[in-house]
Amino acid sequence: MKRIPFLPLSPEKALKTSRHFLGIGESLSKFFPGIGWHLQQAEINLEEREWLSIAFYVFLFYTILLFSGLFVIFLAAKIALPTAFGFSFVIGFGLGIVQLVYLANYPKLVSRRNIHDIDANLPAALHHLLVHVRSGVPLFNSLVSVAATNYGTLSREFQRAINEIETGKSETAALEMLARNNPSLHFRRIMWQMINSMKSGVDIGQTLKEIVNSIAAEQKVAIKKYGSELNPLALFYMMLVVIFPTLGIVFLLVLTSFVGTGLNIEFVLIGILIFLFLVQFMFVGLMKNKRPVGV
Repeated sequence: MKRIPFLPLSPEKALKTSRHFLGIGESLSKFFPGIGWHLQQAEINLEEREWLSIAFYVFLFYTILLFSGLFVIFLAAKIALPTAFGFSFVIGFGLGIVQLVYLANYPKLVSRRNIHDIDANLPAALHHLLVHVRSGVPLFNSLVSVAATNYGTLSREFQRAINEIETGKSETAALEMLARNNPSLHFRRIMWQMINSMKSGVDIGQTLKEIVNSIAAEQKVAIKKYGSELNPLALFYMMLVVIFPTLGIVFLLVLTSFVGTGLNIEFVLIGILIFLFLVQFMFVGLMKNKRPVGV
């Protein structure tokens, strides 16, 4: 199993230690529906209760660790015992809950990351596959070429199909396995199109060509939509980051010059700079999230 963020032990040792909390993990599974499917899509070979028992173990570990550390610090700072105990418990318990919720949702995050990676590399990989197939290269050799190229998660998915074919499965059965188990709906739809073409005897090269053309058309529509969404965002950004701060600073300078409000101008300017930084950070994230996948 891969290394998991914020896990104090290796996954194997954490699983062994957390077996005492399997009953609690079973109860927690009611609050996180669908976690079994996300575990499968994230390729984490654990049951729901096993994963949530690890999450509960991490919750206990960080709660006790933070409570103990903060309690000692507060006592050293000569804070009253009840106050030190209360603050330490609330902070430790709160951050422990954050860790529990994060780990419970970690498989979903991994699954979404894999979906984004697959969808981003899908157009280039399919074009790669189309070029090989239309050049007369057998489909299996074309899949090997795609798997050997750096297409991230998508290359690993095709490598899984190649491994299945090498063990004796047909190409159709191997692609069906990918279509059933892959988290990306877009990828599954394309795989089923290829599988149906192979079963019906249609030229796979022609099918791939139609799929590639369809993806290119979808990307053009997505780019136009993205461009139309950027226009009002750019206007809002200009007003919020350029016009309002400039007018606000001028207004404050004039006001303090004539009225003398007693405001600390340096403090206000620092506040405006922090506000501008946060707004620009927010806008960069917003534009990045709205950007079409694979473009």
